[in-house]
Amino acid sequence: MKKVLIINGHPDRESLCSELAKRYQLGGQSAGATCQLIHLIDLEFSAILQHGYRQKMELEPDLVKMQAAIQEADHLVFVYPTWWGTQPALLKGFIERVFLPDFAFSYRKRSMLWDKLLTGKSARLIVTMDTPQWFYRMVYKQPGHNAMRKGVLQFCGIDPVKISSFSPVKTSTGEIRKKWLNKVEKLGNRLI
Repeated sequence: MKKVLIINGHPDRESLCSELAKRYQLGGQSAGATCQLIHLIDLEFSAILQHGYRQKMELEPDLVKMQAAIQEADHLVFVYPTWWGTQPALLKGFIERVFLPDFAFSYRKRSMLWDKLLTGKSARLIVTMDTPQWFYRMVYKQPGHNAMRKGVLQFCGIDPVKISSFSPVKTSTGEIRKKWLNKVEKLGNRLI
């Protein structure tokens, strides 16, 4: 049975992202997967890596649990909005605090190379935004998608990383959002 960890990075539990995360969970469970949904806003942790990597910062109990959940998961799903071209501060801080050296990756001594410590996992990004997708891709060059896919997940060995974008949210109707929710539930049902 596949283990799926769904991480909602939106700081508002009443958001469209929360609904999308729940629908992915519903789809995954109907396919027989074990699906754990975590709302980052419910965790207690500092989103600031106080000393960078110069000095180790103790992990709060919720972050210790999240590292264990990431280790156990076969498939990670990140659900979040695009704000200012990339993910919200809550999710960015979570990544900086959790995807640490010797957990997610390890630099080799006297080398520019590194070891990817989270191999064997796949991921799905479910991203909402107000910017039309074509504009985000052609004009902005997808900075948030690239940062999460290449700069974080693939850097740590998580591959493949698939992305589903939903936009523009600001002008979407109830009917459009219903289609988005149904699409995400189908993605969960196919466990991709």
